[in-house]
Amino acid sequence: MPRLGFGVYASAKSICKRSVTCALHAGYRHIDSAMYYENEKEVGLAIQASVIPRHDVFVTTKILAPPPDDPTGGKLWAMLNEAVDRFDYVDLFLIHTPTSGPEGRIKLWKALEKLKQSGRARSIGVSNFGINHLQELAASSSTRPAVNQIELHPWCQQRDIVNYCQNHGITVQAYCPLVRGQKFEDPTLNQLVYVHLKDPAQILLRWSLQKGFVPLPKSDTPSRIEANAALYDFELSAEQMALLDSLDRGAKGAIDINPVNCP
Repeated sequence: MPRLGFGVYASAKSICKRSVTCALHAGYRHIDSAMYYENEKEVGLAIQASVIPRHDVFVTTKILAPPPDDPTGGKLWAMLNEAVDRFDYVDLFLIHTPTSGPEGRIKLWKALEKLKQSGRARSIGVSNFGINHLQELAASSSTRPAVNQIELHPWCQQRDIVNYCQNHGITVQAYCPLVRGQKFEDPTLNQLVYVHLKDPAQILLRWSLQKGFVPLPKSDTPSRIEANAALYDFELSAEQMALLDSLDRGAKGAIDINPVNCP
């Protein structure tokens, strides 16, 4: 899995293909999509049109919930395969949220296990799962999630969940790593902007990389897409990392609705 991903949340169908094409040209080899985003088709078309071989692009998608009135799981299986068809295969298929409840989560996980066994998904994982949800999966299946994708940035560090994942071999992906631009004027962040002569987004992404996360920045602006990939010519010192760590506000620092505590 490439350490830097490109997110397409809220990327309109009319520009999503262009944005993914720009990202691939800028060097991204990891694209993060989802059924809920309603732009999987455009992501798939961009990858197909690229000169980059499919096996060199790591593609993630996600399913939100099992369909209703589906006692045999036939509708769910069809949904999963329809999503995969847009990419030929997927490198990572995630349960998007834990909000379908214990029964729904297990049903989704069993279907993803089957998808992996079929070879259509190379790995499977989860998103927005709390410790209790991860423990629930561990108790019901021997298949460990490869990934837990959660909101992560200096103001929302979710340290308990991160520690659990790292202790159990689960890769942590960071969505909203740029806080959707809401903290770009933060004085602490801008101290480091002036020191490194980098923009706020680059500082935040560098923090995420040095934490061992897989950040998933999103943009539809070509210049920003390119700048967000220019992260490997500087490094934050231990003191600078600690300065950003000190900004943590726990759950109050989240900018997205966080379902990790749902039953």
